[in-house]
Amino acid sequence: MFLKINQDYLRSLIFGFQDALVSTTGVIVGISAGVNNKPLIILSALVTISVEAMSMAAGQYLSEKSVHDLPQNRHHDNLIIGSLLMFFSYLAGGFMVITPVFFVPLQYVSVTSIIFAFTSLFILGFLKAKLFTGKIWRSAIEMLVIGGLATLIGLSVGSLFSTTI
Repeated sequence: MFLKINQDYLRSLIFGFQDALVSTTGVIVGISAGVNNKPLIILSALVTISVEAMSMAAGQYLSEKSVHDLPQNRHHDNLIIGSLLMFFSYLAGGFMVITPVFFVPLQYVSVTSIIFAFTSLFILGFLKAKLFTGKIWRSAIEMLVIGGLATLIGLSVGSLFSTTI
């Protein structure tokens, strides 16, 4: 089953969701490696999700508007729809990762976030391929590996600087 969707909208959906999974998990894991304060970890993640969702939507609008303003432009997507897709896909990805943090003890926050992020990245790659390309396992593993490596940077930075702050 392959869907037809404007490529700009697909890019917005996948980019927003994937970026939220990686960024929010990086914040949760990085902050939790540096501090032992669950409310601070949750606050940091909520601020990240809020600011980044709006920033990503604004960036989506402005960058696509620049493309639309080019001579001989062939883009026919709606700038507002693309921005809203980016905003809501970022919110969805961010809340996918932070939701379990509310329910697990502090010592399991990092592990739970990583598991949710990696599982969500794999599923995102799987669904993308199932709906659009057909290369299911390649897409799922690619999304997991690339997003997973970026996610682990948050843990590295948090661990590195946790002793110096």
